[in-house]
Amino acid sequence: MTTTKQVLGLVGWLILVYAAAAIGAAGSMNAPEFYTELVRPTWAPPAWLFGPVWTVLYAMMAVAAWQIWRLAGSWQAAARELWWFVAQLLLNALWSWVFFAWYLGAAAFVEIILLWLAIVVTMVLFWRRDKLAGALLLPYLAWVTFATALTFAMWQGNPTIL
Repeated sequence: MTTTKQVLGLVGWLILVYAAAAIGAAGSMNAPEFYTELVRPTWAPPAWLFGPVWTVLYAMMAVAAWQIWRLAGSWQAAARELWWFVAQLLLNALWSWVFFAWYLGAAAFVEIILLWLAIVVTMVLFWRRDKLAGALLLPYLAWVTFATALTFAMWQGNPTIL
């Protein structure tokens, strides 16, 4: 694979991942205000932390997908791994809409569990092909594990809103 193709591939994965991030962000336009109105557990992070964390995680996710694509040599050669990656990416973007736009606490909790499972499957598939690509998803899985607990706590703590 040529260097130009590799660079274009990385750019393509970055665009795909940050496009999903933008879709999720559109669903969470009111998130900073809404988040502060919620009853949050004492261990909930401040609202300003989410943006920087997600920016780093999305970059790591894009690099992991690019690594799998690059090592396989084509989309077709790693189709199973990459389709799981796209599926978890769609679930990632959907969560913001379910929680912040539609205020559906129970649905957001179920959705984030599905996201967590999709990340695990993706991570295992990536790990089998390339340990670095799998390892790049570990912080993402850790953050979504934390976000799952936070989603549950906020849903339970805000029954009239969520």
